[in-house]
Amino acid sequence: MSETCDYSIDSSIDYSITCDGAAFAYEAQTVVKNLSFSVRKGDYLFIVGENGSGKSTLIKGLLGLLRPVCGVITRVGIAANEIGFLPQQQAAQKDFPASVFEVALSGRLGARGINPFYSRKDKEAAAANLAELGVANLSSRCFRELSGGQQQRVLLARALCASAKMIVLDEPASGLDPLVTADMYRILGKLNRERQMAAIVVSHDIQSAVAFASRILHLTNEQSFFATADEYRQSALGAQFLSSQRSNNG
Repeated sequence: MSETCDYSIDSSIDYSITCDGAAFAYEAQTVVKNLSFSVRKGDYLFIVGENGSGKSTLIKGLLGLLRPVCGVITRVGIAANEIGFLPQQQAAQKDFPASVFEVALSGRLGARGINPFYSRKDKEAAAANLAELGVANLSSRCFRELSGGQQQRVLLARALCASAKMIVLDEPASGLDPLVTADMYRILGKLNRERQMAAIVVSHDIQSAVAFASRILHLTNEQSFFATADEYRQSALGAQFLSSQRSNNG
C-alpha cells in the first residue's frame, strides 16, 4: 500500500468529504482511480457510469468501509456514522418481517451508542420522517406487504433517521417504474433543498441524473467528469452517453 495514503477527520467546521487523487482497490487490483472531487452541504450529486466502472467501490470509500490505496480522503465536520445509507434492495430485504415503523426506527441504531433502548427522541424522529415522506399511515403495516415505491420511501425514512447531514443511495430506483422513479428523485430534491442535506445517488440512469442532479461525477474506472449537470449535458462525454441511453430506451 502506498505511503501517501491518508484518512483524516476534522469536525471543527461545516461538513464535506473530499477526495484528492484517491484510488481504491481489492487485493492490489485497482478498481477506480484519479478521484479528485468534493461533496458539501447542499450538494445533490449523481455518480454515474456503466456496470463495473467503480461506483459501488467509491461508495464504500465514502462510507469509510474501504481505505484508499493512494491519495487522500478528508472528512470535515462529518463522520462515517453520520451518513445515512440506502443500499440497493435485495429480495431478502424486500421480504423483511418487520413493521414500517420498526424499519424506519432502526436507522437510529448508530446514534444510540451503548444504550440498548430507543429514546423518545428516536421514536419522534422515525415518526416525523415517515410523515414527511407520506407513509405515516403505513406505520403499523408489515414492510414486506408494501409496494416497491412504498418500501423505498420507508427505507429513505430509515436513512434520514441515521443522518441529518448526508445520505447515500445505491440505485434507489432499481426495479421501480418510471413514474415512481421520478417521484423518488423529486422527493430527494425536496429534502436536499429544504434541509440543505447533501444527497449522493449512485445510478446508471444518466437521463435522470441530468434532470435532477446539481452535480454529476462520471466514472469509467477513473474520474472522467465532475461538474454541474448543465456542463455534463454540454460535454462530449455527456452527449455520448445521453445519446446512447436514448437509443437503448427506444
